[in-house]
Formats: sequence, C-alpha cells, structure tokens
Amino acid sequence: MTQTQATPTVDIDWSTLGFSYIRTDFRYLSHWRGGEWDDGTLTRDNVLHISEGSTALHYGQQCFEGLKAYRCADGSINVFRPDQNAARMQRSCERLLMPAPSTEVFIEAIRQVVKANEHFIPPYGTGGSLYLRPFVIGVGDNIGVRTAPEFIFSVFCIPVGPYFKGGLTPQNFITSPYDRAAPHGTGAAKVGGNYAASLLPGQEAKDRHFADAIYLDPETHTKIEEVGSANLFVITQDGSTFVTPQSPSILPSITKYSLLHLAEHRLGLKVLEGDVFIGGLDAYSEAGACGTAAVITPIGGIQHAETFHVFHSETEAGPVTKRLYEELVGIQYGDREAPEGWIVKV
Repeated sequence: MTQTQATPTVDIDWSTLGFSYIRTDFRYLSHWRGGEWDDGTLTRDNVLHISEGSTALHYGQQCFEGLKAYRCADGSINVFRPDQNAARMQRSCERLLMPAPSTEVFIEAIRQVVKANEHFIPPYGTGGSLYLRPFVIGVGDNIGVRTAPEFIFSVFCIPVGPYFKGGLTPQNFITSPYDRAAPHGTGAAKVGGNYAASLLPGQEAKDRHFADAIYLDPETHTKIEEVGSANLFVITQDGSTFVTPQSPSILPSITKYSLLHLAEHRLGLKVLEGDVFIGGLDAYSEAGACGTAAVITPIGGIQHAETFHVFHSETEAGPVTKRLYEELVGIQYGDREAPEGWIVKV
C-alpha cells in the first residue's frame, strides 16, 4: 500500500450534507490480469483509465455495492456488515462471469479506505456517515460479446447525509408501469443495468411530485417488489407481523435482512417473506423503504392507478417503523449492542 499525507481537515457543513458526490482523498484500486488479482493499492486519482473496448462500457459487465462507516460516541468507527456486502458482490460477479474479490480482500479494502479518509466521516450526532462504493468492472481491449480479459476492483467513499431529505419523515410513492428487471434476469444482482432501467420511471415519479417509483412483479404486475432503489417492508394491521416481498427478481437487501432479524429477535414480531399484493394494502398499518442509502424511509402513501392508499400517516412514522429505525441506527452508531458479527471496527 502506498499513500501520501491525507488532508488534515475538511470544510464541510455536516448539517446540510446530502447524498451527492464529494471527492475524498483516497480510493482503493486493484487489477485482475492473467487469472489473479494484484495486491491493490490506495490512490489519490479519482479517474479510471480504461480501454475503449471495455465490456463495462458496451455490455454492462459490472456490479457494485454500497455500505457505510459510522462515527461512534467514543470516537471509534463502525462498519456495518461488510461480509454480507462481500458475499452479495461475489454472487453478482458470478452472475456476470466476473472474478470476485475474496471476503478478506473486500473487507481489507474497506478498512484501508475508511482509515485513509477518516477525517471525512461525519461527527457522531450529525446523522451522517461515510458511504462506501465498491465496484467491479470488465476492462481491457475487446469488442466481442464475451467476458472481459481484465477487471478492476475499486472502492471509493463519500460523506453522506440522508438519501431522502427529512430523515424519518414519510414519503409518498407511485407504482410504475415499467419493470425494474426481467423475471429470470439480473434483478437479484446489484448491476448497473437494473439502475439504468429505473432512471426514466424514477424521473416520471418525481415529475408527479412523488419520492420515487414502486415496481410491481414483472410477471403479473399484481405484487410489490421494490421501492425505487430500496426494498419494501410492511406491518400488518394488528402490529404483530413484519412482511417483506420475496421474489427472484428482488435485490436481497442487507438492510432488509437485518430488519427481519431485529423485528423477530428484538421486537418480538412474527416475520414473513411473501407476497405483498398492490390490491391488498388495507391489510397493513405501516410501510417503509429500506436500504443502505435510504436506511428506513417511512411510506406515507402509495398511488396506484386512480387510488391513493395512506398507511399510518403522511406526516409521521408509525410506531413499529420508529422502533426498528432506532434499533438499527443504534447498532450502526454503537449505541446499542449488535448481534454477533454485524460490526467491524476500523
């Protein structure tokens, strides 16, 4: 690893921090050539130099991850469940015929980037965090539709505030006639093509003053699958059961599976992965979008065709959603005990 002196201080107004690109000092870069990854290094250069024939540019051979590092009250740094991100990246790479970094290499790259950019981590109490973006792309001279001759694994980071402005404030969403992913396509892999397909429906939703689009299942258009770039959860009317959609075309959110565990083991709820029918929303008292970027965003209401369904409230998060948020965020910032293996200290 080679690096020069990091910037000692940063001029950032933590109170107004959003979810936008901010160039930080160092990022991790590793190349795969001749059948193996090199040792990787930290670099100040935030520009990738790749062949014009790279498969990432022409055929979408790339995948990425998102995770966060948090400043705790005692000054230490928590990284939330990086082993799960490594495992998901490995599954995405397998789906796209790309070599994946091992879990050990993935976590070490995260450690190096967090330590080298520690001064960019928002202070405890600001609600901010350091967002980490690992990615793998196919590169090298190529023109045919085939797996790339070379690959790049990189990790960069940016300080971020809430993805949706307002924190734990309900947002309204609208169903889209577009499909996020094909029934047996790449929906379960975190690949850029899924997100490219979401840009138009997402913009159409925002043009109608909704936070984002909701995608229904691509086969029948009767069941909710994802909320923009986040997973969905709902709470039954009696408050007893946490339900989240299950489908082979849904990205398996690490936040969602963390909430499933917390709902069952910390809140004592029943948990269920199953169908959430767009025509059956009256069965649920609360709903939320969850993901690394969104954390938990309460859903105030959903517009579907001519019907607008309101859950708990358009202005206030429901009681179960609040408890789940407090439990999850408390673990991430070190204020509550984490289940074994969930936190990596840097």
